[in-house]
Amino acid sequence: MSDFVSVRELAYASNLELLAGEAGLDAKIAEDMISRPGLEFTGFFDYFDSKRVVLVGSKDNSFFKTLSKEKQRENVEKIFMLHPPCLVFSKNVEVDKLFYEMAEKYNICIFKSNLKTTPTSSKLYTFLQDKLAPKISAHGTLIDINGMGTLIIGKSGIGKSETALDLIKRGHQLIADDLVEIIEKEPGNLVGSAPEILRRYMEIRGIGIVDVVTMFGAGAYRQKKNIKLVVELEAWNTDKYYDRLGLESQKIKYFNTEITKITIPVLPGRTVALLVESAAMNEKLKLMGHFAAQDFITKVNDKASRGEE
Repeated sequence: MSDFVSVRELAYASNLELLAGEAGLDAKIAEDMISRPGLEFTGFFDYFDSKRVVLVGSKDNSFFKTLSKEKQRENVEKIFMLHPPCLVFSKNVEVDKLFYEMAEKYNICIFKSNLKTTPTSSKLYTFLQDKLAPKISAHGTLIDINGMGTLIIGKSGIGKSETALDLIKRGHQLIADDLVEIIEKEPGNLVGSAPEILRRYMEIRGIGIVDVVTMFGAGAYRQKKNIKLVVELEAWNTDKYYDRLGLESQKIKYFNTEITKITIPVLPGRTVALLVESAAMNEKLKLMGHFAAQDFITKVNDKASRGEE
């Protein structure tokens, strides 16, 4: 998690055109929400959050034009006096000269977007949320298995990367190997990705560094994925009970989000990639409302109640 993002970074990532206030490019943004200044243009500032980026859309600007010149100056200067990180105007907004004047006076950047208001807001929020959301790093490999973001964890040397390589060969996609960065965009929504320097690469013992895009094609890699399942690989322990029906549900918690965790014991001769693939598909069916283990138990109980074998 970053504590802040610079206005310069936001402008570059969102393709914003700088209009004025260049001295404010290194200002810090510590809040991912976006403010709309409709109320502030009326002079109501009780709920104005000066830590947020201010987005001026067509409706805001239309209302602004109905104000007297005195009210325009008074309320716009109040906004700048509170020092928001920057102001962004959407595509079809004609920016009044007053904003240029205040931007230079208070060293606050004003930008023009090449998008309309709603997509501009979405783009700004998505970037800021990705940068400012709480983040942790997990040791493991993240694979997209037919739409199921599956995080493979386990002790070093258990075969996580080798299993992932086999899954990629089967047509699934690598997200991250060895180190997975996880952010929680909101409770229930975990997104995993690789640190920039590790993207596309895997480390396979005995082989070395592998570039999956070069080896398997562009379709073998994607940049990020929602995590829906955790699979833990562990050496088979004869003293440990392993669920054979799938009725018991383990959970693992990251931030405020709990997701299903499945433990797969590893033994020589077991095709681990196939087991992980099957676990992901079975979990996907559960999310769709089809619980194979429960269906099986129900059928067995029905037969038993009728005295059938």
